[in-house]
Amino acid sequence: MSAPAPARRDFLKYSAFLASVMATLPPEAAARMVEALAASRRQSVIWLSFQECTGCTESLTRAHDPDLEDLLFDFISLDYHHTLQAASGEAAETARRQAIAQNRGKYVVVVDGSVPMAAGGVYSTVAGRTNADVLAETVQHAAAVIAVGTCASYGGLPAAQPNPTGAVPVSALITDKPLINIPGCPPIPHAIAGTLAYFLAFGRLPEVDAQSRPLAFFGETIHDRCYRRPFYERGLFAHGFDDEGARQGWCLFELGCKGPVTYNHCATGKWNGGVSFPIQSGHGCLGCSESGFWDRGSFYAPLSTATADIGATVVGAAAAGALIGAGAALLSRRRRPADGDAGANPADGTKG
Repeated sequence: MSAPAPARRDFLKYSAFLASVMATLPPEAAARMVEALAASRRQSVIWLSFQECTGCTESLTRAHDPDLEDLLFDFISLDYHHTLQAASGEAAETARRQAIAQNRGKYVVVVDGSVPMAAGGVYSTVAGRTNADVLAETVQHAAAVIAVGTCASYGGLPAAQPNPTGAVPVSALITDKPLINIPGCPPIPHAIAGTLAYFLAFGRLPEVDAQSRPLAFFGETIHDRCYRRPFYERGLFAHGFDDEGARQGWCLFELGCKGPVTYNHCATGKWNGGVSFPIQSGHGCLGCSESGFWDRGSFYAPLSTATADIGATVVGAAAAGALIGAGAALLSRRRRPADGDAGANPADGTKG
C-alpha cells in the first residue's frame, strides 16, 4: 500500500523551504512549486551506483527540517537503487528494465560514482555487466541525468593519480542528454533533494554554472558566506589547530582552508541537521566540490603557496575577490606590529 499523500501544509512547508534555499528562484516560486508538486505524477527515478562509497546516498537519507527524505519519497518513484532496493539479482535488473520501458522519455537517471574504463571496464560491474554498459543502456531513453557526488561529477578519488581503473566522470560518456552535476564528497542533501524537486515541479533542470552545477547551491564560494570571514578581512588567522587563534574562532586560511575557491552551500545549508559544517567544527574546507581537489597537494598548505592552483580554479570576479581579500588581510597584519605574530602572511607565504 502506498503512503498517504502529504497534507497541503507539508507541500507549502517543503516548497517554501526549497524556494528559500534555491536563492535563484523568484519569490512566487514557492506557490508554483506547491501547485506543480501537488498535481504531478510521481517521478520515476533510476539511481545507479558505480565506483563510489555510498556517501551520497547516506547524505540524502540524512536530509533534515523539513524531513526531505519522507517528502521526497512521496514525490518520486525510486524504481531502482542498489543500496535501498529490497530486490536483488534478476528481480532488481527486471525492475530497472521495466522502469525504462514504462517511463520511456520521462524518467530521471541519478548516478553516483565514477565509471571505470580501463581494461574494458572490468574494475566495476553490475549483474556481470560493466558500469559503462549499464549506464549507456539506462540513459538511452532518459529525460535527464543527475551526476551526484564528486566521483560522478569529476571522477573523484577513483580518478586520483595514477588512476589505475581509468575512472571518468559521467559527463565524459553522456553528451546527448540534459545533465547536471551535484559535486561534493558527499554533496549536501539539500542540493540533491532540491534538484530532484525542481525537475519534478518545473519539468527541467535548474540553471547551472560553467561546470554544470546548480547555481542555487554552487553560485557562491564557501568563503562568501563563512562566519569566519570578518576575521579574514581583519587579518586574524589561526596558525595551528590548537593555538589561541583557533580557540578564538579565527580564520583557517593559513591552515589550508580552500573556502575562497570552493563553490558550495555548506556555510549556509550545513550538515548534521543544520548544526555545523567542517569550518565551524574547526577544520578548513578541503574543496571537495571542486574538480581535481584530490591531486592538488596538501590539504593543509595555504592557497597563497599555490598561486598557479588558484589561477586554475578561480576566474573573473571570484579571483579578484580572493586577491583583494588576501591583500586586505596582509595590510591589516602589517598595521598591527604589536601582535608579535611570526606566522606566515596569507598573501605571500613568507614569515612576517
